[in-house]
Amino acid sequence: MGAQRDRIIAEARRWIGTPYLHQASAIGAGADCLGLVRGVWRAVRGAEPFAAPSYSMDWGECSGDERLMAAAMTWLCPEVPDAMRPGSVLLFRMRKDAVAKHLGILVAAGPEPRFVHAYTGHGVVESPLSAPWARRIVSSFAFPEGN
Repeated sequence: MGAQRDRIIAEARRWIGTPYLHQASAIGAGADCLGLVRGVWRAVRGAEPFAAPSYSMDWGECSGDERLMAAAMTWLCPEVPDAMRPGSVLLFRMRKDAVAKHLGILVAAGPEPRFVHAYTGHGVVESPLSAPWARRIVSSFAFPEGN
């Protein structure tokens, strides 16, 4: 699977139990879905390449801006969705024709895929990548290679 992907999976799982806190990225203290991915990045790759932007809970729904997709395309490596594998960053649209505004990290594939993500009311959790979640995936990405 690759040493970096193994580290991504292990780090994502370390965040499980972190409370949900909008715009936060502190293991054990608080994180939202982007904060989780940012925290995994710091643990696996080092310092973040830029300061996290300020963002609202709607992630550009009112304006239709694909801010999260644009950021993912800038800092991560796009994958063919059928090629996603454990360690991939998943980008979701929560409603058809809405902007993409949720992230997770695939931690298990096969007949019972699972992902780690943070969402309101639940914090950072590992969830089955059930059909309702899977049909919302719009893109998958890999962390750049290297440390």
